[in-house]
Amino acid sequence: MQAQEATASATPSARQRTGGPPGPPRGGGSARAVYAYAADPEASVPEGGFVEEVRTELRRHAHCGEGASLDALVRRAAAWAAGERERYLALLGSGDGEGREPGEDRKPGGGPSEGYREVLVRRAVLGCAPLSLVSGAWLQWLSAPGNAESPVVLRILALYASDVGVGHPDASRGSAYLGLLRRLRLAENAVPVARLTGDRRIAEGAFRLPALLLAMSRRPDDFRGEILGADLCLRSVGLLPALSVVRRELPTGTDWAAVDPAEGRGREEAPPAGQCRAAVEELLEQEGDRAADAVREGFGWALAVLRDWSDALHAELVAAGDPAFDMAELMRLRSREGAVYHHRFMLEGRPLAAWLAESRTDPGPLLDALARSRLVKPGRSEASSLVRGLVGERGPMFRVFSPEDLEVVRRWIDSLPARPSADSSGASAGDAPSGAPPGATGTGGGDALVAVAGALRAGPRSAGRAPSGPREAYHMLMRRTDTPALRSWAMEYVAGWLARSRYGMDRGTMPLPERWGHEGLRPWLQAQHDRHGAEFEENAAVPLPSREALVDDTVQTAPLTLIDGSWLQGFTDYEQASSGIGHSLFETYWDELGNGEPRLNHPLIYREVLREMDVELPPTASPEFARWPGFRDESFELPVYWLCVGRFPRTFLPEVLGLNLAMELSGVGGTYRRARLALKEYGFSTRFVDIHNTIDNVATGHSAWAADAVDTLLAALPEAPGPGNRADVWDRVRVGYRSLNPPSGVGARLAARRGRLSGRRR
Repeated sequence: MQAQEATASATPSARQRTGGPPGPPRGGGSARAVYAYAADPEASVPEGGFVEEVRTELRRHAHCGEGASLDALVRRAAAWAAGERERYLALLGSGDGEGREPGEDRKPGGGPSEGYREVLVRRAVLGCAPLSLVSGAWLQWLSAPGNAESPVVLRILALYASDVGVGHPDASRGSAYLGLLRRLRLAENAVPVARLTGDRRIAEGAFRLPALLLAMSRRPDDFRGEILGADLCLRSVGLLPALSVVRRELPTGTDWAAVDPAEGRGREEAPPAGQCRAAVEELLEQEGDRAADAVREGFGWALAVLRDWSDALHAELVAAGDPAFDMAELMRLRSREGAVYHHRFMLEGRPLAAWLAESRTDPGPLLDALARSRLVKPGRSEASSLVRGLVGERGPMFRVFSPEDLEVVRRWIDSLPARPSADSSGASAGDAPSGAPPGATGTGGGDALVAVAGALRAGPRSAGRAPSGPREAYHMLMRRTDTPALRSWAMEYVAGWLARSRYGMDRGTMPLPERWGHEGLRPWLQAQHDRHGAEFEENAAVPLPSREALVDDTVQTAPLTLIDGSWLQGFTDYEQASSGIGHSLFETYWDELGNGEPRLNHPLIYREVLREMDVELPPTASPEFARWPGFRDESFELPVYWLCVGRFPRTFLPEVLGLNLAMELSGVGGTYRRARLALKEYGFSTRFVDIHNTIDNVATGHSAWAADAVDTLLAALPEAPGPGNRADVWDRVRVGYRSLNPPSGVGARLAARRGRLSGRRR
């Protein structure tokens, strides 16, 4: 319906009052699709078409960073953010009342009313949610088994550890923002974060920047420079400009230091922008001009998209000063479901269903018709049947609108000027609208990520090549990215290894109890530690290994030890790293890699011991390492299992928790102490085993955390029979525990083969 059809209204039409159709259309779009897909910690993002389409999208804004120095780009971002914050804060009003549009929701003195302030806060918080809920997540895969010794990676990991609040559950920057959403009762679609794409109150454009960043994070080798450039941009901007309104209105009760990516999380922590800049400088020193171009491109792209999105959000908040804007959005969101009903309810000679169908693209005419109807008493929502009898417990629209929706309707009615004449309506009192189920929908708007989403759906151009065996697999698994062939091979390998681990489990000696008890694993853990100590004392008279045997054992263990923590690599994923179960697993991973400090990095410390033994190994990620003739083939079997299972933190969660418990407990109190004696006997450094015997301790160390993670998982499960119950999951934990040292007999090997075949069929 055209706007002139509503000229008989005594009030300005929604189209006239908001300067066009209110707000961008909501609905399913490519940015939402990419965001949801890339939020999965086991997402496999293909090479080929996807990488090309992302580069095309980045190049669209290449001119924004081209030729500028990093210092100039940082200043440009900071200056834009400062000006943008002032622009947003101006929405709160100066009190002069100038420039007020008809119907705009302002107090008599000129400042915005309490209702409009609430609208500003809620819309700003929702609009910033897609980016703020994953603040820093794009750094999640920049560390990998093959680069864990790199200084630039350790710098990035330190920055990322701060973002996720390492060592504490629900302490990430995203968690702080989730707290803000919950405070405002806007969090119903925020957990897990992929569900946010179903919140139709959030415009499609708000997903564009974080969607592409999350997708790029799944291809870290292709986009490391661009990711760091974008991250530096966001740290330079700091608190998103729209949130300045929220911070002004809600200065307390929210951890704003966590929400602001430019602010450190602790008193001794360097500013995050400085940490990011140091990582960038390290990268440029390593890779030169190519990396510099990538960083500038990522920075310029992020700033350009951020500006476009902020402009759109600002326009939305300005338009929201008119209560008709919110009302029009509500009608747009409810129109699709509502159009299924209301065919008999007539409004100005047309079925309400026809008005609602039209409202999917233009709700203005329906608002004008409602304003003229008997359902509405302009300026008097308390007397209007639209928010009284129709939605009451006996009304035909009971529970169609949420309390928040009804407040939008009331605000709109109260903003309408009184009619100059008696009510007129095309609706009869007996034709009340029938009830309709609540919902929210809409149509997709302008979509910049169509090609990127299409490339994701299309998948890789080829399946790639599977490894020929464990040695080649070791090299291929050094990176986070994979191919369908490598992914299938990894799944089959894990299936076979676990089948081997399960073989004869109930017949043999199994340290873990048959059933998990409500007291948890801490008592069992202490008992195991006592046993390790007793065994150490009992074996005191056993001769130490020869120097040659010690060196050989140290060398053959290198493929395992130089990827220390790799079974936990899946828990670097943003939501996993700050979860109730995963936070301690991420902290364990963080400890294994030295907390960002090369001098504490376990692989580097182990290499120092090898050098004392006159053994100089190739870089861990190089093909030469896997081919090194000094390694025996069987020395790669367990490391490859670690590398494979670590890629599937959701699929094999119970098994990983069991493996982690076995690994962290294995040397504490006994094996590490005996290894220390042997190393000291032949004049080698004992630092590696000393560190592990302390940080893996059963009171406050990795062993204790491993037990607590298992207890956290099991305590939340039902005891009732059925798949996924406590007994079933505990059985999987036990298999994972045994997988550190599975049986090696003929029967076990045959079980492994059957397991691989079963995994292949699945």
